[in-house]
Amino acid sequence: MILVHAQNPIVSNVGLNDPHIHIFNDTAYVYASHDKSINNDKFIMEDWWIWSSPDLVNWTKRSVLNPKDTYIGKDFSRCWATDAAYKNDKYYFYFSEGNEQSGVVVGDTPVGPWKDVLGKPLLKSDMTPTHEYDMAVFEDDGEHYIIFGVWEYYIAKLNNDMMSLAETPKKIEIRNPRGPYNPHGNNEEMPTDDKPFVHKYNGKYYLSWGCFYAMSDNLYGPYDYKDSVIKESSFAQGYDEPTWPNGFLQGRHGSFFEWHNQWYFIYCDISQTGNRYFRDSFISYVHYKDNGDIATIRVDGIGVGNYNANSSIEAEDFFKAYKLNKVENTKGGFSIQPLENASYVIYPNIKGLSNKSILELDVLANQAALVEIREDNPNGNLLFVCEVPKNDIYTFQKRTFNTKKLKENQSLCLVFKGVKEESFILNQLQFKN
Repeated sequence: MILVHAQNPIVSNVGLNDPHIHIFNDTAYVYASHDKSINNDKFIMEDWWIWSSPDLVNWTKRSVLNPKDTYIGKDFSRCWATDAAYKNDKYYFYFSEGNEQSGVVVGDTPVGPWKDVLGKPLLKSDMTPTHEYDMAVFEDDGEHYIIFGVWEYYIAKLNNDMMSLAETPKKIEIRNPRGPYNPHGNNEEMPTDDKPFVHKYNGKYYLSWGCFYAMSDNLYGPYDYKDSVIKESSFAQGYDEPTWPNGFLQGRHGSFFEWHNQWYFIYCDISQTGNRYFRDSFISYVHYKDNGDIATIRVDGIGVGNYNANSSIEAEDFFKAYKLNKVENTKGGFSIQPLENASYVIYPNIKGLSNKSILELDVLANQAALVEIREDNPNGNLLFVCEVPKNDIYTFQKRTFNTKKLKENQSLCLVFKGVKEESFILNQLQFKN
């Protein structure tokens, strides 16, 4: 096994791309394609990969699916995008045969070993007017659906065996679509992109293609185009170039996922490799506005699940939370709002704490509250307590507290005591010398 400690890219210099993350047994598994070499001058992808992580920071290579072990039955250099699902105590790993067909293998664990039970494509190349590849598998109320295609997308319910279709694929209508080749809405031949994906949040369905997305009240649509989650303002220095021929919105294949009450977007990036044929995978936090729109994400090297004590920590960028909400705030961003006494939030892997003597909290407190700073989890060693007074005016105020017992690298849990719903909002943490 290969073990990698990473930020962004999550696994660098190996060509892991087209990533889909699924959470199985409280572990993150990334099912991905694999660009062969930094020297590629075209897409050369000879197998499919699975890596896993307990924390989105430390990644271990777990298994490789070779096209020889599928119905393809031979060496093949167009092992395109994948997805995975779990049902009936089995795991299903879906794969693209180039841009033409899609197959599926079955295993007893999230990493295989895999068996091609069908021995033929699940999605054949003549099934629909689009191309039957770059699929996504979406679960809704115990039923699974497969979505696929390029420029226009099709959806079909899967049978209980997860290896056959329960219905004829139906075209998904997208109203007023945009894409990397269609920034102004007048390119009818290439209105969207390849690599569709579907997720659900707060009762709404989100159909995405790369960093673009549309929303609907119905899984089958119609969908209304909304926006791109990546904008020019997304990029930290050193992460905005180089980019694809059609700009930074192109080639952002990926997926949205939720874990421990936090949402994320994992996607392709070439800013560090400089080669569109040798891609990395980045993860960014995802935050939803009150109207359901997705806020612009941040693209940087810090990534998720770890923090730098020399910079401010946005409260909403937690790794794990219990009984609290993210809320839009009066500063134009997001904050967190504990809902009851003993609500908590965890920020793991904070680096550079040993010389920090002050913790500054940016808060809006309608009543006084206590914030316990504990090690690792809500039952961990109590390090110190922040007694937050009631705000004297209705605006965010910075409150400072002396720190105790901090190590250089530490995972911290903030436990909120004496709070009631809508009585306390935390916007930001800042450690100071």
